[in-house]
Amino acid sequence: MISNELIWQNLAPDYEPYLNLFASADKLDNATLASIQPRLYNSLERFLSTSTYSPFAVIRAVECHSYLSELAKCIKNITPSSVPINGDYQQSNGRFHWQESTKGVFTPCHSVYFCNWIEMPQLFGSVHQQQNSVHIEPGLLHKINGGVLLLSVGALLAQPLMWQRLKQMIMQKRFEWLPANDNQFLPYPIDSMPLDIKLILVGDDFSLEQLQAKEPELFAQATYGEYEFELNFEHSGQLSLWMQFVKQIITDYQLPALTADAWPIFITQAIRYTEDKSTLPLDIIWLTRCLTEANQFQQDNQLTAKSFQTAIRQRQWQHSYRAIRNLDDILQKQVFIKTEGEMIGQINGLSVMQYPGHPELIGEPSRITCVAHFGDGEFTDVERKAELGGNIHAKGMMIMQAYLNYELKLEQPQPFSVSIVFEQSYNEVDGDSASLAELCALISALSLQPIDQQIAVTGAVDQFGYVQPIGGINQKIESFFDVCFQRELTGQQGVIIPMANIRHLCLKADLIEAVKSGVFHIWPVEHVSEAISILTKHAYYKQQYDTNNLHLLALIQERITQVNNQERPKFMGLLKWLN
Repeated sequence: MISNELIWQNLAPDYEPYLNLFASADKLDNATLASIQPRLYNSLERFLSTSTYSPFAVIRAVECHSYLSELAKCIKNITPSSVPINGDYQQSNGRFHWQESTKGVFTPCHSVYFCNWIEMPQLFGSVHQQQNSVHIEPGLLHKINGGVLLLSVGALLAQPLMWQRLKQMIMQKRFEWLPANDNQFLPYPIDSMPLDIKLILVGDDFSLEQLQAKEPELFAQATYGEYEFELNFEHSGQLSLWMQFVKQIITDYQLPALTADAWPIFITQAIRYTEDKSTLPLDIIWLTRCLTEANQFQQDNQLTAKSFQTAIRQRQWQHSYRAIRNLDDILQKQVFIKTEGEMIGQINGLSVMQYPGHPELIGEPSRITCVAHFGDGEFTDVERKAELGGNIHAKGMMIMQAYLNYELKLEQPQPFSVSIVFEQSYNEVDGDSASLAELCALISALSLQPIDQQIAVTGAVDQFGYVQPIGGINQKIESFFDVCFQRELTGQQGVIIPMANIRHLCLKADLIEAVKSGVFHIWPVEHVSEAISILTKHAYYKQQYDTNNLHLLALIQERITQVNNQERPKFMGLLKWLN
């Protein structure tokens, strides 16, 4: 049997090499956007140069105040000296004439400005008539004339008339006074005025997709940039840069500094968020939320390790109702999950649930069963037939079936029909992360060899049986550990995971302690043969110098041969035709 069990040191990041960096964190400078987002900074620099062909730029980022503010702050440092367009309107002969002047109501007061939401009167200004007098009120375009304006794509798409007017004015470099509604008129003719604005449109994936569909030419000509939400963490220089970025957020939001012992706790929290030990998050909203929550438990105007630990426990407790109810259902045997004994064709799979409106992923063990019976080779995915299986789940099932047909190399028809189901699952099942568990259950059912119920399995497989990485690995492992821990650990329980997921492991302290004590186990595998060997305690392939030939594939092939050699009832063909 193949077994490469993980040691406890593999289950969380190692901060030993960075202790000196944590101790000297107060000496680090704050990060700039140029250092933390070099590609985005280069795009902004190029866009703000005078040689830019299009006055439009598109930035992929979150449409909220935090990101717009960060972009505006960066632009103020790199924008060339803008040439404001100054002037005012004078009324004569029943008309308002534009005149350039150094002083006036229409003198710009901003070189850079951003808005998450704005409406037409605020953007374009307005014309008011009171008795015999007419007053022209400037809008944001006049206050930013000659500068850079950042707007949310969603706000513009929600107001198509405002967007069309704004686009035309910026392209023509003239501001035209128009009534707010098409069925109204201006009280007096008003001359147009020169307009020179660079517009940066900030939107998420969905908003930018809509913008590209509605404005393909503008999108193709606009300067493109994107905010990168992750930073590689492979050496101390990258970690130092991320810490400088955190310090900049602390400065912006006037939060206390982190102590040396707080950094490892905060980084662990960040790694669990990205689900990768070599990646750190640059999500301003998430980082600000974590720091703000820890600030509620500050000590002597500092964010300590205890501050973060208390904040994390508080948040977990507030969000734990669903997870606790799910665990109670298993412990009270309302949901059947076995953690001892052996069963043929039954396995503990692992999944994560994203409940609508719930902020966290919740890991859940799932009982997957497979039944093989005499038939015509039909492969039944019960979830799919019941319309509870998604497309990705169906794809995983078909890949699993293709692998087994490839592995067995049958020269005769498969005489067994099989059905696979997620027991006690009443919601839609999607994703291919259960395909390894389903394949192991299928091999067990065909070979009639029982699976150890003390072990849970997660992972996807390809058509050659190689195990591929999946998401939510920490929540999945912890969900099965919690069940085993509440029932009392036997010392033989554990989880089989894809080898490629080792880099994503960042598990909670009590689970790491259980692995360290040898009462819980984690086995990474690269191929289904390794997983099924651990589960059944039988070799999958024929082993060298093995004379009895009792490996799992041989057992399946022998069983198929025996059934094919038996005479089938003459009415089998009629039944198949009727079905």
